[in-house]
Amino acid sequence: MSAPLVAVLAAGQARRFGGGKLDALCAGQRVGAHVLALVTEAGFAPGMVVVPTAGVPLFAQESGWPLIENPDAETGLASSVALAAQAALEQACDLLLVLADMPLVASAHLTALVATKALAATDYGAGKPGVPAFIPHSLLADLTKLEGEGGAGRWLAGRSDCTLIAPPPATLVDVDRPEDLARIEAALSARR
Repeated sequence: MSAPLVAVLAAGQARRFGGGKLDALCAGQRVGAHVLALVTEAGFAPGMVVVPTAGVPLFAQESGWPLIENPDAETGLASSVALAAQAALEQACDLLLVLADMPLVASAHLTALVATKALAATDYGAGKPGVPAFIPHSLLADLTKLEGEGGAGRWLAGRSDCTLIAPPPATLVDVDRPEDLARIEAALSARR
């Protein structure tokens, strides 16, 4: 199997943030742009960004990455995961799922997930799997049927064949509220 399709999930409603969180400036660039940069830093080719049909984030429009519009974005994250899985099935490749609101994820963590060449997810502690996650092509058909608020986490938790990989400390921070930006900006600045 060739390199995975990297799908950056960016169709969320950002209600707690007040909307537009992926385009908020943080350490000199948009939050979502930081995530695309870490994918590139990990050595992966641009894949696709799953976006809502209305209000497509500017970072995605400016990225040059292919966009997949999710007409059902308001139903929850599962619809974006299902679209990404369908795209990877059609391209006959594995899938690496990444969240657009987590700019501190280490590029080495993405590489480690893919290096397993088997179902692998981020260990959120206490055995709880989540995204970023690597899904082999042979398992993608199941993901195309996901529905609801939750993303891939519940599906991953139900799989006994899922390898959990612990990320570096303090990298599983997402942008949920405006006050999160200062903390994330400080962490990004410290990396430079």
